[in-house]
Amino acid sequence: MTATVPQHLHLVTLAVADISRARAFYDALGWTAHGDSNPHVVFYQTGGMVLGLYGRDALAADLDRPSLGEPGAVTLALNLGTKEDVAPMVERWLAAGATRLTPIKETPWGALMAYVADPDGHPWEIGCVPSFLPDDAGNLILP
Repeated sequence: MTATVPQHLHLVTLAVADISRARAFYDALGWTAHGDSNPHVVFYQTGGMVLGLYGRDALAADLDRPSLGEPGAVTLALNLGTKEDVAPMVERWLAAGATRLTPIKETPWGALMAYVADPDGHPWEIGCVPSFLPDDAGNLILP
C-alpha cells in the first residue's frame, strides 16, 4: 500500500548566524515568538505554518553537512491586501534592519512588489498580487 504524502508545508527553518540578532529583527517587525522558543531556536506562528530560526552551524550539523552555502536560493513572501500597503510595509522592514534588494516596482502580471533581506540575507518579497489576496484570517488561498 502506498501512502499519500500530505500537500502541506508546516515549518520553514531559516539558518541564521546569530539567534539573538535574528530574533531581535523579527521581534522589531512586531512578530511574537512562541513560548517554546529558547536560546537555540525561535519559533513564530505564521497563520497555518511556523517560521523557525536556528543557528547556521547547528543546522549544518543536523544535516550532517560541512556547510550550508549562502542564503538566497529560496525566497519567502508576504502578500498584502492592497498595493497602498506595500511602501509602508517595506519601510517597516527596513526600519527593523532589513536591507533593500530591489526598489518597489510593478510587474507584468499586475503585482506591486519589492525584495528585502533579513540580517542573514534571506530574501523576502513584500508585495500585493491582486489575483492572490490573503483571506480575512491572513491566509493565502489560491483561487
